[in-house]
Amino acid sequence: MKIIIIGGVAGGATAAARLRRLDEQAEIVLVERGPYISFANCGLPYHISGAIAERNKLLVTSEAGFEARYHVDVRSHTEALAVDRAAKTVTLRNLESGEEIAESYDRLLLSPGAEVLKPPIPGIGSPRIFTLRNIPDLDRIMTSLANNKPRRAVVIGGGYIGLEVAENFHERGLFTTVVEGAPHVLAPFDDEMAAIVHAHMRDKEIELYLDDKVEHFEDRPDHTIVFLASGKRIQADIVVLAIGVRPEVKLARDAGLELGAVGGIKVDEHLATSDPDIFAVGDAIEVMNKVSGRMALIPLAGPANRQARIVADNMLSANPASYKSYGGTLGTAILKVFDLAAALPTGPASPIPARMRPTIPAASRSA
Repeated sequence: MKIIIIGGVAGGATAAARLRRLDEQAEIVLVERGPYISFANCGLPYHISGAIAERNKLLVTSEAGFEARYHVDVRSHTEALAVDRAAKTVTLRNLESGEEIAESYDRLLLSPGAEVLKPPIPGIGSPRIFTLRNIPDLDRIMTSLANNKPRRAVVIGGGYIGLEVAENFHERGLFTTVVEGAPHVLAPFDDEMAAIVHAHMRDKEIELYLDDKVEHFEDRPDHTIVFLASGKRIQADIVVLAIGVRPEVKLARDAGLELGAVGGIKVDEHLATSDPDIFAVGDAIEVMNKVSGRMALIPLAGPANRQARIVADNMLSANPASYKSYGGTLGTAILKVFDLAAALPTGPASPIPARMRPTIPAASRSA
């Protein structure tokens, strides 16, 4: 059997390793658009401050190491352009040479992940504005920090990544501002819980602009001005966009695969798409949120790893009746905000009943 996997990191790389453990004879091709097939996404912000001092600590494995251990044909710097479901081929382009080939498959796994939201805000193309999704993104930020010696940082977005980036800019010695379009940071939290985080961040001298949105950016010779809808202007030497992600579904949509109600690739309980020979896992798919009972996008590494192990079993089976099922995702997530630990289910979960809400003074700290 020949299996092509589109995308590495948590979903694709885990599936490739599991497939090899289950079948020593299968031909496995792992295609990754970027230069790194597996890295620790959650650790990226902590290299900014030096909490994770060595960049190599973020790399789970190398292409050569993965190939040697699992005998998988790894093709980094390679983009999947199109899927021909009738011919059962994937058109691949080597991004270094420009060469294009049509690679055949018996089974195909889509694990393209999610892309950073980058809305068409005027001035968003400034060289001082960055995103943080992968190792190359981190390298660009670190190069700017080393070469330009910024003193003021602005983080657009008060979600998990935004707050982690803000903390690590602060720990590096930058005066840091967070801009959030909603009334409070950490959207899944209720007002009372978010207020504890607000108070703690202000105690740490993080500047917060809440319920305010960016209208445009304007570059000056030595800094960038962030213009907010409220009329406020913020000076920045470096800006990081952390306003969310959306599933990468172009390849699936162009191939005629069914998409779900909330925008991800639609899969059944066996992680199969509307084509029985094509499966999908990770940030690109929508799953059942087990808290709310609704379909949701839950871009977390833990569920992606679990899905990858299940889908590897199913892809090698010739009998759909023996397929294993994925029962949905709880969507719990946790982050550190300086001296606080903040955790709650993600996705469109039901509100926490009042009797279950903790009563915590604003000045209290938790581990």
